[in-house]
Amino acid sequence: MPATVIVNARMVNEGRETTGDLSIENGRITRIAPQIAINAGQTVIEAGGRWLLPGMIDDQVHFREPGLTHKGDLATESAAAVAGGLTSFMDMPNTNPPTLTAEALEAKYALAKGRAWGNHGFYMGASNDNLAQIQRVDPRATPGVKVFMGASTGNMLVDDPDTLDAIFRDAPVPIITHCEDTPTINANLARYRAQYGDEIPVEFHPDIRSRQACIASTRLALSLARRHGTRLHVLHLSTADELALFSAGPLVDKAGKRLKQITAETCIHFLRFDRTDYARLGNLIKCNPAIKDPADRVALIKAVAENVIDVLATDHAPHTLDEKSQTDYTKAPGGLPLVQYALVAALELVHEKKLSIAQVVQKFAHAPAQLFDIKERGFLREGYWADLVLVEDEDFTVRREDVLSKCEWSPFEGTTFHHKIDATWVNGRMVWNGEQLVGTPRGMRLEFER
Repeated sequence: MPATVIVNARMVNEGRETTGDLSIENGRITRIAPQIAINAGQTVIEAGGRWLLPGMIDDQVHFREPGLTHKGDLATESAAAVAGGLTSFMDMPNTNPPTLTAEALEAKYALAKGRAWGNHGFYMGASNDNLAQIQRVDPRATPGVKVFMGASTGNMLVDDPDTLDAIFRDAPVPIITHCEDTPTINANLARYRAQYGDEIPVEFHPDIRSRQACIASTRLALSLARRHGTRLHVLHLSTADELALFSAGPLVDKAGKRLKQITAETCIHFLRFDRTDYARLGNLIKCNPAIKDPADRVALIKAVAENVIDVLATDHAPHTLDEKSQTDYTKAPGGLPLVQYALVAALELVHEKKLSIAQVVQKFAHAPAQLFDIKERGFLREGYWADLVLVEDEDFTVRREDVLSKCEWSPFEGTTFHHKIDATWVNGRMVWNGEQLVGTPRGMRLEFER
């Protein structure tokens, strides 16, 4: 592969923005300098003062394979991801069959080989009856164990107290939790069903999947983690109330040593939508946990800026428009396709002066790499894999015909963003040129240094 030099770029990395050049050879960043001499045969990319960022690492996606591929698969959803500047993803275990054994985990890696456009890791799932599998999992094989401490489908809800305690005690990898309290949700649902029958207006979704359900489950997860000294990462915070349960401060110190044993994530839709948007978008923004009040959205953005929330992600979860159009509240599924426009949506917060570009890079690239011990990714560093995204200050409006996810829609349709993804590189190869995919999928299995 011929060497590439990206020149005159505004590089954002580790809290600093510098102007200069970056060279790529054999898939890796070989040099970063104010100016790099160009040799014959090298490919030169003129950045022209555009931002050059480390590729986004998404710690939470549902790419639907195996078993649910009518709405998404590893090829289609990773294609949408690289078009959005997302170069690595970690996929959830609630597929069909669920990823509850080492064999199922390796089967997913086999499905991704030669088909995933981005680099990839797969979570092991937890159930009431796979404790022995969790205890034996190879820490280098998975980013973590996903525990649904609230409503889920199939065999993925862990509600046995002894099993839950043992998972937090024995898991050899970080525990990743979905925190919603099932009894609270069921009681809320029964009240609304008594009034509306099956056709409950979606505007009541945040009252059914309520803040009380989130708080109760999050408190339980934190108490178990503190009892056992567990590395716990709580996914998709959606309420202002939960923020008081987490500590502010950097994820690591200047030497790279982890400072937090318990960390938090929120997702881009909680920063861009709130309860007022249900009237316009309905089931298209129905997700679990629910998008809640305007005050929650404001508080979550502030928590990202103040390092209470450590990671920003998508929780990308595509469903077909037919599925989303069902009027039976309980049948219309929760989840949004987000990977293609997540980074530009986050950069909109920079445009609005609510976050800095360095904060977006920290939450979307550096922090996931640090939190999950990902080897040689997530930073603009010499010797690291060249996972890169070039961003243009250019307005564009999201159109349905441009959506690459298999479900063929986006909750951002009609939204005008002020930044555009001009190019994405994965392992040193350009895979998105600003208009279309380039080459073939060559995403690699993520390595976890543990």
